[in-house]
Amino acid sequence: MIKKNTYSFYHKRIRTALCAVLCSVLTAMPAFATGEDNSPTAAASTTVWTKASEIMQDVYSQIISISTVTAVVCAAVALLLMNFSKNGKTVDDSRAWLKRIAITWAILNGLGFIMAYVTPFFQGGTWNP
Repeated sequence: MIKKNTYSFYHKRIRTALCAVLCSVLTAMPAFATGEDNSPTAAASTTVWTKASEIMQDVYSQIISISTVTAVVCAAVALLLMNFSKNGKTVDDSRAWLKRIAITWAILNGLGFIMAYVTPFFQGGTWNP
């Protein structure tokens, strides 16, 4: 039986892992959150948190648009199955899926309503009517 040199085997693995980590560190590019305007006052007013808020609002609007289209398509399929099926189980399943689709869509849009209209009243941790 030929015994493999375990030192050189592990040494190569550790060296490869170290090279991969160093290469990833050297190729990383820093990201800076800056405003649209390059003036000093505009850059000072834009923080990481305001940029994150803008990104989250953009992502949420994309999710809402995709979920609305998906809900309409799925609801149409469920209605077609419910109306043109002769099997009672299929009709009951379609009705249940239609209810789930409507509730999920209402919850997603309700979250947007809360974020857009209710949270400004609580800015700063206090009630601001």
